[in-house]
Amino acid sequence: MMEVKPHRHPGVFVVHVGGRVSLATRSMVKGQSVYGEKTVQFDDDEYRIWAPRKSKLAAALHKGLERMPIREGVNVLYLGAASGTTVSHVSDIVGATGTVYAVEFSARIARELVQLARTRDNIVPIVADARHPVRYAPIVSDNIEVVYQDVAQPDQASILNDNMQEFCCEGAYGMIAIKARSIDSVIDSRHVFDREVGALRGYGLNVIETINLHPLEKDHLFAVVRIGEENG
Repeated sequence: MMEVKPHRHPGVFVVHVGGRVSLATRSMVKGQSVYGEKTVQFDDDEYRIWAPRKSKLAAALHKGLERMPIREGVNVLYLGAASGTTVSHVSDIVGATGTVYAVEFSARIARELVQLARTRDNIVPIVADARHPVRYAPIVSDNIEVVYQDVAQPDQASILNDNMQEFCCEGAYGMIAIKARSIDSVIDSRHVFDREVGALRGYGLNVIETINLHPLEKDHLFAVVRIGEENG
């Protein structure tokens, strides 16, 4: 027997099949499996299984993420989009009234992202370096409400801050998967996390939540930040 229930975060669902529980999003494009993920039919909708070992955002949700600013109608700037695995689920969540500006540095990897965007009108693929937001600013036509970052660079906090300063207003959120080994391959990852979280605060960002993604993702800390004071 299968059952699909809404997750506590709008746009995310919980699928129960034969004793197995999985996260999922309601597919914008029926019949489309983006990266080989399983799909299930329930009532008149199709749901795409969202495995926590395939997506750092799914891993954070699996580990109890409290603040999930990505929801229907939101405009998201996604840094480090790769071929579009997590981007596709974010696309499902924001729906037809939201937009995902998906930035990927590698032109080779971005080919699959561009293919994905051809089937989803709410994805705008951008082949660019996330360290230089001013270069792709003309493409980002909306006010960005959430900057999501998953990049393998040593200056991760700086990249998030620069993009939020370029595209966001007071109250906007940032979500970042901090990759300790991309910052320092030698020292303990906990020290790297402390340093990066300190850097985020030093830029004036309000760090409202952190989650260590172990064991789903090794040496990764997921953080949610906001411009301005937290009002609950």
